[in-house]
Amino acid sequence: MNTFIFFNKRIVFILLMSAIWFSNAQTNSEKPNIVFILCDDLGYGDVQSLAPETSKIKTPHIDKLTEQGMVFTDAHSGSSVCTPTRYGIMTGRYSWRSKLQSGVVSGFAPDLIKEDRPTVGNFLGNQGYNTAIIGKWHLNFQYIDSISKTTIRKKGRNLPPVGSTIPDGPIHRGFDYYHGFHHAGSMKAVIENDKVILHEDEINMLPRLTSKSVAYINDQAKNKDGKPFFLYVPLGSPHTPILPSKEWQGKSGLGAYADFVMQTDATVGAITKALKDNGFSENTLVIFSSDNGTSKAANIKGLEKKGHIVSAGFRGSKSDLWDGGHRVPFIVRWPGKVESGSVNHNLICLTDVFATFSDIINVAVPSNSGEDSVSFLPALKGHKIKSTRTGVIHHSISGHFGYRQGKWKLLLARGSGGWSSPQEDDTTLDNMPIAQLYDMENDAAETNNLYLERPEIAEKLLQLLENDIKNGRGTTGEFSQNDIDDIILWKKRTVNRSQKAKNKMKKKKSKK
Repeated sequence: MNTFIFFNKRIVFILLMSAIWFSNAQTNSEKPNIVFILCDDLGYGDVQSLAPETSKIKTPHIDKLTEQGMVFTDAHSGSSVCTPTRYGIMTGRYSWRSKLQSGVVSGFAPDLIKEDRPTVGNFLGNQGYNTAIIGKWHLNFQYIDSISKTTIRKKGRNLPPVGSTIPDGPIHRGFDYYHGFHHAGSMKAVIENDKVILHEDEINMLPRLTSKSVAYINDQAKNKDGKPFFLYVPLGSPHTPILPSKEWQGKSGLGAYADFVMQTDATVGAITKALKDNGFSENTLVIFSSDNGTSKAANIKGLEKKGHIVSAGFRGSKSDLWDGGHRVPFIVRWPGKVESGSVNHNLICLTDVFATFSDIINVAVPSNSGEDSVSFLPALKGHKIKSTRTGVIHHSISGHFGYRQGKWKLLLARGSGGWSSPQEDDTTLDNMPIAQLYDMENDAAETNNLYLERPEIAEKLLQLLENDIKNGRGTTGEFSQNDIDDIILWKKRTVNRSQKAKNKMKKKKSKK
């Protein structure tokens, strides 16, 4: 009798566990796989389908995504340079709320993302996703010497030794798997999970990331756990060093940068092919974008002479407050959910991916996170975005602020706020207004500064910007503390070395 009861209990247990497994498998099957491909320094005008009249670089695989999905024409990175944009993607929060107020990080330092802050990686991981990052991190992490077990200090452009370990990298910020590098300056150091595994020439990195991304997708097809996956592919191209592989050299007829863009496009093609070959295409959300505008290292003027306009006519480039610095390609393909060949003109930011992913899987963003993130899922379904955010904040390499609401854009800078001329220390700006205001609907090239003509608009946008900083968030919700108290809204003008030299000469002449 006891044996019979035990046997029945075992059957009930097995049936119960099977029901739970089936329920979880069914729930997971309803969640889409997510692949987010992020290029590095790719301008809006570098994609042929986005700017057919001014783009001379062939990008057939990215163009195919535009045919199959939705193009957002007014999408912006969280900053006009690498690190802060990546911080915003991972956390749904502007990077200037952290200790990084300008510029980028260079590794050999504690991770910019605090250990207790939710990321897209651990959020999706907690909801049953397998998570991986294959590519560039560029949010800092430390290296521990494998022998002495001490922290390795940064000295010039030194590389972390092979075998050194990482205590605070991507796998400690929510990812199951990591393969890639920290940033362009240390691209030779190839990292897997929490260890530097080898040093190799930078020209091999893009092919490496391509093959590893394809391999990861193939492995997920063999995976029997029934989990969906999130694959984040932050490429290091077409950022410097601009090193197209031998097979791509000369392909564009426009120079090395254009060759590198074409090779990057081929990587997109390899990833989407792997999804199709493994039967993932129909239930995979693919996002393609860039972290900021094109770098001047691409030889922008040389490309322009050949008919290629990297920013598609938007003013400025990487580092700037003008739209050429942060208006980026943003394409979403999701078969059966997103209408093929559709175009959306909503204003969105890369910080919005966090809230969008949470909306897609119908799980709320964790408290005290995603402070500057708004879901654009309604737009994917052809509806209006329901935003509690009054506007999008722009930020340049030097830490200058901008604010965009609707058609109006306020820049708290006299010039570019970045590397383009005129820069803030340019004396030609001495008699210019202290800020810029543009009507982006009628002046997308930002040529007619209306700051003095429309002071009421400028004041309104400034007030909204101040409120978003003070509240620690751009969306409605409980107050969130910025990591530092003193966020400087108006940056002081500086005088460059050449101007200082001229001023000294003037003083000497006046004394004589």
